Amino acid sequence: MIINIIGVSAAICRITSFVPQAIKVYNTKNTDGISLWMYIIFIVGNILWLIYGILIKAYEIVFSNVITIILAIYILYYVILNEKRRIK
Repeated sequence: MIINIIGVSAAICRITSFVPQAIKVYNTKNTDGISLWMYIIFIVGNILWLIYGILIKAYEIVFSNVITIILAIYILYYVILNEKRRIK
């Protein structure tokens, strides 16, 4: 029981940590100071954690990684878009 509470708590913290950044990017479309490579590596790591969670049937890990991947990809989209604008 305590293990599940820890897992769910970690998932909630992980997801909510990305919400302010996603909201800021949504409102401003500004990604200055956000590292392109950090987000790419972070998403790859989250995909690997997602696969791991699926394999061991740890649904807290699966859920938190699915949501985090979605938020991170959203932010990464704007990072790439803004990088392309800077290059032009």
